[in-house]
Amino acid sequence: MFAYSFRADMRGSFFQPWQPTLEQYQSLASTGSYWRLLRVSTITAFLISSIAVILSYPIAYFLAFHARQRFGFYLVLLLVPFWTSYLLRVMAWKIMLGTEGVINSFLIYIHVIQEPLTALLYNRNAVVITLIYVWIPFATLPILAALQRIDVSLFEAAADLGARPLRQFLRITLPLSLPGIFASFFMVFIPTVGEYVTPLLVGGSRGSLYGNIIQDFFTKAANWPFGSAMSMVMLAGTLIFVAIATRLINLRDLLE
Repeated sequence: MFAYSFRADMRGSFFQPWQPTLEQYQSLASTGSYWRLLRVSTITAFLISSIAVILSYPIAYFLAFHARQRFGFYLVLLLVPFWTSYLLRVMAWKIMLGTEGVINSFLIYIHVIQEPLTALLYNRNAVVITLIYVWIPFATLPILAALQRIDVSLFEAAADLGARPLRQFLRITLPLSLPGIFASFFMVFIPTVGEYVTPLLVGGSRGSLYGNIIQDFFTKAANWPFGSAMSMVMLAGTLIFVAIATRLINLRDLLE
């Protein structure tokens, strides 16, 4: 794909001599709509990652400190979604959010609405809701691993010094779990930036992300060089975030 991004077109075999060119990158740089969509995709991925981490933290906290003998059972419940096809989970939300889905049917049944809501599906909100659900089990695991490494004697020492549970959480639990939070956030953020399956199924034309445009250039438009250039730009941005995540996690580990 890196090599294809420097081709002017798809004429000729890949192994035949061809002249490298920056034409695809120049075309991409001059088209503002693609950059706006990349910005929207980045913001959407940031929102999804943040909410997924916020919702995953209480789950990980409960498993680490309150599950006790039932830890294995609750962990299995958390991992149950992994046993189901990703597409089936996304399609389940498509059914739930549809005009005749569970949510609309329930709202009509309790007489909150008279007509089905069409705003629940085929927009960016549907993409956000679905991806948050999909990523919560993934986001929980790094946080759980970080919480399990905390020495419980620290809480006993803090309690002996008069620290209340909230202060113990703010001064011990939260700081020591930051590596897991960072890892969880970027583990969700990085693949979400290029997500195209979920926006295609539940987002429709109003919920398209940057990955959907790349897919179109590789399939519908059959313009692999331009699709490759778009992929390389997204990859470069992703690698920057990976570098930031690695530095943050390593720095936190050194502080521990």
